[in-house]
Amino acid sequence: MPLRFVPFHQLDGQPHVVVDGGPTEGTCLTLSHWPGSPTPVDLLDDLSAQIAFRALDRPGLLDGIGIVSNNHFDQDGLVSAYALIDPTAACARRERAIDVARAGDFATFVDRDAMRLAFALAAWADGERSPLDPAIFTGGYDDECGRLYEEILPRMSEILDHPDALRPWWEVEDAHLTESLEAIDAGVVTVDERPDLDLAVVTVPEAWAERTTTRFTINRSEAVHPAAINARTDRLRIATVQGARYRVECRYETWVMFRSRPVMGRPDLRPLAARLQDEEMGTAIWHADAPGSLTPALSVTAGASAIEPSRFVADVTGYLAGALSAWDPIQPMR
Repeated sequence: MPLRFVPFHQLDGQPHVVVDGGPTEGTCLTLSHWPGSPTPVDLLDDLSAQIAFRALDRPGLLDGIGIVSNNHFDQDGLVSAYALIDPTAACARRERAIDVARAGDFATFVDRDAMRLAFALAAWADGERSPLDPAIFTGGYDDECGRLYEEILPRMSEILDHPDALRPWWEVEDAHLTESLEAIDAGVVTVDERPDLDLAVVTVPEAWAERTTTRFTINRSEAVHPAAINARTDRLRIATVQGARYRVECRYETWVMFRSRPVMGRPDLRPLAARLQDEEMGTAIWHADAPGSLTPALSVTAGASAIEPSRFVADVTGYLAGALSAWDPIQPMR
């Protein structure tokens, strides 16, 4: 039977399913790839959306539960909830729906239209770009999140069936993706892989300007669209070199309980930031996020680095060669 969506902050202990998140009071079943979530092991998959569809394949699993909820809004959570509130329509669109969730969470795609829909959904969740009622974006995040689900879930079948209708909300970012893919394929942007370190070193022309991109439903500034990089490498550690601008990031796949292939453990990038700071002769301030961040990154947060690109790459590869895993998505401790 279809479930109904109730905003997370309005559950009030009612029995429910949580998708793409962690359990709370009243949670009877968790369908999530989040680290440490109590999802039944036989349902686990890369994406929460895949887990939700697998739950539909288990007769009786959802019996007696009438509510589904989630505490944040993004493409994977949206598709997961859609599968449970409209299972007949969702199953008819299963592959595209999962691909939209993949595009949102992992910035990868099978069908380019799925990536476009992920861009559009991010725009719809942005109060400055959204075509939805501006009242949705008043108040705190809990209210906004719940209203977004309530507004978009009834439209999901139409959204999935007609991506071109959402062109005004995806065409600019999609053009950036096309330009980035063409630049990589032409060798203007290079991607050099170190499979033994699960590392790709991406070198970008220094003059390229940053443009607004979206990851999940969050705006970022990138010279090369991250979905273009992820389309051209399976490596889950990305080092970007653009002149003397440097960044190392661990992809989101290394935060969740990823199942489709083995994933090298996340390193703690903070000791590498300290090493680079010790070597720094310029004005750069180096910073790295804790390994439990969604996509932990090392970068220069202020000033200008005097470290040469070849030295930076050598420092990164040398550190990763000996770095231990600092994050376990099954039992996250740090």
